[in-house]
Amino acid sequence: MPFELQFLPSALKEWHKLGETLRGQFKKKLAERLLNPRVEADKLRDADLKDCYKIKLRSAGYRLVYRVDDTTVTVTVVAVGKRERSAVYGAAKR
Repeated sequence: MPFELQFLPSALKEWHKLGETLRGQFKKKLAERLLNPRVEADKLRDADLKDCYKIKLRSAGYRLVYRVDDTTVTVTVVAVGKRERSAVYGAAKR
């Protein structure tokens, strides 16, 4: 059963700032993750980001951080942004 996609308001704001090409690339990866959201290789190890995973767009240098909630069967996008100095991960902690 596929998970439902949700965005935190701050992540949605950043999502709308992305160009159409980047959004298209993230949409493709998110569609895959809604079917199988727990990819061990992409699990974030930080204790503050429990149950969080990342999607990387290496060529563009962007990251998307999402949280998986099995009780509500949702994938919630927590942060979207450049990887520069791990800024996206800092935003995800807030």
